[in-house]
Amino acid sequence: MIDPSPSHAVLRELFDNSALAWGLVACGVAQLSKLLIELIVHRRWRPAVLVETGGMPSSHSALVTGTAACLGWTQGFDHPTFALATVVAFVVMYDASGIRRAAGYTAERVNALPADLWPHPYEKPLKESLGHSRLQVLVGSLVGPAIALPGLVLVGSPLHLAAVMKTVIGAGLG
Repeated sequence: MIDPSPSHAVLRELFDNSALAWGLVACGVAQLSKLLIELIVHRRWRPAVLVETGGMPSSHSALVTGTAACLGWTQGFDHPTFALATVVAFVVMYDASGIRRAAGYTAERVNALPADLWPHPYEKPLKESLGHSRLQVLVGSLVGPAIALPGLVLVGSPLHLAAVMKTVIGAGLG
């Protein structure tokens, strides 16, 4: 039987996981950049883009490539974990630009059908912005490592960052 780690040890390990942290940061940066792009290109403030799927760049692609890059950097690019992360990244990116995009096109066509075609019309239309273009996926896949690797090398894990900040703040107060 496996003896589970005490909860405090699990939290410590979670906050010391640089690959997870920097993958999530890359995802967040990609998602926030959608708001900036919305402001610059469409000249409108629309915070809803922060929680919508689709758009430039693909935050899912940034997440998986940033995480995979960190795993490769820390464990070695010949490590099986990096191989697994890379395969998962390719599946996610293929799905975003292929299957989810096709589902969005299908939803667009279904929404264009006359309402009287259905015995019970839908109250709201199907969501059409599901996937990404290949360019959006490519840009997201470049954002991931571009954010995650410098963060990993220059800052480290959130736990390491917290320890450094504690030391700096402690030195400033003392």
